[in-house]
Amino acid sequence: MPDGAQSMTARGGTSTLKWLFFILLVIILLLGAFIAVAYLAGSPDIGISVVRMDGTLVTGDISGVGYAASEQVGRELREAADDPMVEAIVLRVNSPGGTPAAAQEIIGDLEYAKTKKPVVVSMGDMATSAAYYVSSHADRIYANPDTFTAGIGVTWSFPDISRWMEREGYNISVIKSGIRKDMGSSARPITTEERDYAQEIVDASFEEFISDVLSQRQIARSDIEDGRVIRGADAIKINIVDELGNLNDAIAGAKNLANTRQFP
Repeated sequence: MPDGAQSMTARGGTSTLKWLFFILLVIILLLGAFIAVAYLAGSPDIGISVVRMDGTLVTGDISGVGYAASEQVGRELREAADDPMVEAIVLRVNSPGGTPAAAQEIIGDLEYAKTKKPVVVSMGDMATSAAYYVSSHADRIYANPDTFTAGIGVTWSFPDISRWMEREGYNISVIKSGIRKDMGSSARPITTEERDYAQEIVDASFEEFISDVLSQRQIARSDIEDGRVIRGADAIKINIVDELGNLNDAIAGAKNLANTRQFP
């Protein structure tokens, strides 16, 4: 056979192998996609994004055990809200609370998420104070019978070690620009005027806190204004939570909301 003919035959064989390889690759990809769709269709959690809010609420984006940073939680809520594969969001809460500012930042992102899809809260051991502040904005709240929740209120502590310092012979001189600039220093007790001022701040913060919660939930103010924590089994009786159940129950409830409500 002439050399030219052999070359053409070789090129033809190579081209055929490339096409066979390409067709096989397409078949494999299609088969993989079919298997994935079939698997996901049978998964009870398909389309549900679980965002965790564990630990004390603080502002920022810090990382560490025991803290839930507002920027991190908010970012995960927004990402889930914008993800076209997510049908609903479950916010898993296990927190004693934290700063009102951190709660307010997370609420802003939770409200954004609610414009896109349902947001359901699943409470773990505890969801009190600022953690309930956030939770009250969800479309639905699930808690365990012995979850600690509510605890609506604001505190501001002023430690005073001045007597110990006096016994030990320590003395601190403070040069300040304003009479309240060193308010809260542990080296001295607060004055009556400072106590009154601190009470004004706490009262204003509490009023915004409880008013916001009452705007989200049909709760009698008298049931929560004393600041006590309430068991989940009792909380459901006064509309602090909606249903008793664990994380799986909350996921099922989120799927049901996604199937029955229309979102853009």
